[in-house]
Amino acid sequence: MFTWGMDQAKNLAQVTFSGKVTIEESRLRAQEIRGDPFTLRPGFTLLTDLSQLEAMDPGCAADIKSIMEFLNQHGIDRVVRIIPDPQKDIGFGIMSLFHYAKGVRIVTCATPQEAQRVLAD
Repeated sequence: MFTWGMDQAKNLAQVTFSGKVTIEESRLRAQEIRGDPFTLRPGFTLLTDLSQLEAMDPGCAADIKSIMEFLNQHGIDRVVRIIPDPQKDIGFGIMSLFHYAKGVRIVTCATPQEAQRVLAD
């Protein structure tokens, strides 16, 4: 599963990957993200939760790339990732180097609790 949401009050976007994510699902979600009105202010944070991810089709990379570029165009400032197992990074670290601006801060957390502490700062 691949879910998306925005919280205007917190100026926060959230992406959650869980179970097995397919190409079809990532394509639909990327279209949704690019097609919905983007209501966050520049300087927003993205919380990406991979804590329940089991597997992702490698073909999803193109959609992830387009989402990163879309968020970059809208002024993303910080990415907080929940990745309990570093082997589940599945290339997000490398992709971030190419698809986010140099000033975007990236923090990787092992637990949702750690991520919440980072978000509170």
